Amino acid sequence: MSDSKRSKTEALIEQGTFNPNPEKVGDPKFSDSEFFDPHDAVQVRYEMLRRVSVDNMSVTVASDEYGVSRPTYYQARASYDAAGIAGLVPKKPGPRGPHKIDDEVLAFLQAQLGPGEPVRARELAKLVRRELDVELHPRTIERVLKKTGR
Repeated sequence: MSDSKRSKTEALIEQGTFNPNPEKVGDPKFSDSEFFDPHDAVQVRYEMLRRVSVDNMSVTVASDEYGVSRPTYYQARASYDAAGIAGLVPKKPGPRGPHKIDDEVLAFLQAQLGPGEPVRARELAKLVRRELDVELHPRTIERVLKKTGR
């Protein structure tokens, strides 16, 4: 593997756009090409969408050729329609926010704070654990209270 190829792969990984299954891409353009790179998830998804919309390839055939499921194709199409090429950048896996903090926990946290008092996140975390049986990191408490204006 050449230095430029290695650095591009490292950049793709760093940016979260590395295709973990390049061997599933069956489009001949992606084999032995300087331009088309099966490791580039954004490029692969874009070309898959282009093949359906411009070349009139069926969604089923395109999905098979680009190594993804039909639901993945439709998700890519919706993301592209909503945000353009930036919508094809894979999202980070995992939760998108503090999933343990519901309305009850937030109300409990806010009720513990007096006006002008500093946020004592470690104490609040212990209190939430004891009273509500919910395990929260003190930093999570600080973030959610800051977001709610406290």
